[in-house]
Amino acid sequence: MEKVLWSKPEHERAGTPLLLLFHGYGSTPERMEKLFPHLPQEFTCAAPQGFKDIGGDRGWFLLDYFLSNDLAEVMESCTRLLAWLDGIKAQHSSVSLLGFSQGMAMASSLLRLRPEQFRATVGLSGFVLDNDLLALTESFTERPPFFWGRDKGDLVINEDATGFTAEWLEENTALTARSYPGLGHWMAVQEMVDVSAFLRYYVLGTPSVR
Repeated sequence: MEKVLWSKPEHERAGTPLLLLFHGYGSTPERMEKLFPHLPQEFTCAAPQGFKDIGGDRGWFLLDYFLSNDLAEVMESCTRLLAWLDGIKAQHSSVSLLGFSQGMAMASSLLRLRPEQFRATVGLSGFVLDNDLLALTESFTERPPFFWGRDKGDLVINEDATGFTAEWLEENTALTARSYPGLGHWMAVQEMVDVSAFLRYYVLGTPSVR
């Protein structure tokens, strides 16, 4: 990986649950780094940098206003991330995913490709890719736990994308959905409280999700 921001130094990571955090389109891993203090400290958090240059910032694959995408670009980023993860996952007790905006598309795509490898997934103010070819890769033997947090008034994610995301999550995951009126296309401390409770329950075993 070209760049990864970590919440713990390397000598403190062994045996900890790993949480990968994927930033949004035209953003940077530094934005996800700001979440580290608000997530369970038992986790090692890692925020990799997107592979695509987006006007000087980064993204995972090119998007247009309607969130259209090239599956080849999506798969290229997924393949590179999985190859990197294959080299580090053995030192961790589990791997979970968290993505914001386009990062939610990345997190959910990785889950669809390798559902058995991820303990829990969090998607914030984002979407799941509506792609028939990607759907053909899905092989869920059980519903994976998934937290979806958003403001229903978020104008960045269009109605078609939101509708497909809601349908896909209901059909394929053990869904915990939370809405945050007034949040817009962003993340908030209260949301992180709920995300932390979700991760503690599904990864660490306690306490229960509210």
